[in-house]
Amino acid sequence: MAHDIAVENADGVTIYYDYINNGTELAVTYRTNSNNCYSGSVVIPENVTYEKKYRKVTSIGWGAFYGCIDLTSITIPSSVTSIKWGAFFGCSGLTSVTIPASVTSIGNDVFNGCRRLTSVTIPASLTSIGSDVFNGCSRLASVTIPNSVTSIGNNAFSGCRGLTSITIPNSVTSIGYGAFSECSGLISITIPNNVTSIGDLAFYNCVGLNTITILSNVTSIGSCVFFNCSSLTSITIPNSVKIIGNNAFSGCSGLTSITIPSSVTSIGNEAFRDCNGLKTVMIPNSVTSIGYGAFSGCNIQEVISKIENPFDIDSYSFSENTFYNATLYVPKGTIDKYRTTLGWKEFKYIIEELPPSNINQVEIYEAIILNQHSINGNKVTTPKKGINIIKMDNGLIKKILVK
Repeated sequence: MAHDIAVENADGVTIYYDYINNGTELAVTYRTNSNNCYSGSVVIPENVTYEKKYRKVTSIGWGAFYGCIDLTSITIPSSVTSIKWGAFFGCSGLTSVTIPASVTSIGNDVFNGCRRLTSVTIPASLTSIGSDVFNGCSRLASVTIPNSVTSIGNNAFSGCRGLTSITIPNSVTSIGYGAFSECSGLISITIPNNVTSIGDLAFYNCVGLNTITILSNVTSIGSCVFFNCSSLTSITIPNSVKIIGNNAFSGCSGLTSITIPSSVTSIGNEAFRDCNGLKTVMIPNSVTSIGYGAFSGCNIQEVISKIENPFDIDSYSFSENTFYNATLYVPKGTIDKYRTTLGWKEFKYIIEELPPSNINQVEIYEAIILNQHSINGNKVTTPKKGINIIKMDNGLIKKILVK
């Protein structure tokens, strides 16, 4: 027997409990390890009377409803304060869940594999969303994360293909490893100011994602964070970012240009590999390392390097096509350095100036004085003492004071 007591509800459903907190409270549990019989609609009561003793139900225990594929709905009372690891793991028939405001903690894997779950209400009492909580909830269409949440755990929403958008509140400071990986329906995401870390593979293979806004406090973009986000057409990397990790944007074939901010010091291995839509890259002087294959598989036409003291790079940092056909623009006075530095010297076309940023022609026009008058209206050839009125050939009229 895996439980301490079994009590039948008024509706005829038997629920199994363990004693907790020195026997003063109850946690919902399973019947046996091999036979977890919950099915249909289950209403968990706030309190239970057993052998003339009254006890409050305060927890849904470890794996309480694990693998109950015939469970269709669950009512969690406001007496419950914690939901333990894997409580509803694999409950593939469960369609919706309301977590009451009394709950202050949710364990890992709580709704993992609940593939028919379409909506969930997360209360403002929660401060974190644990690892794998909604992993594989492929029909989950909407989630509201309250402002109380400060962290989103590893793989928290991994495989939630039904999600099209999600708002991450300003309270969140960290997004875990693979948190939204394989969310193929996700179209847009805004990463708020307070987020300082984005875990590896956080948005891995989010093939529908076309808009990402990263606000100002993220210091590093980890490995494979946006790997294979093939619909992504543009991204603004904030000045707070210092490191772009390995394969961070690999396979983002929709990207056409990228400006790397002056805060970045390192571009990881294959960071932009196979971004075959990428035409223009601007690299700031702050960069001190570019990894193996960082821009391999890209058909880049312009590389604008502001690096004044070029360092060695691998001959595979850029594709062969880029080395042979792209133009490398370098700062004035550095062309000889680039022509003799490993990797950079592979560029066939190196120009010692920066391109004009899509401005085809610049004309400098100096306005000409047409006539001058004193304040009394008398025409003068040169300004006189006092106030003078000057008319320019561009239509501008000025008043000047001559002392």
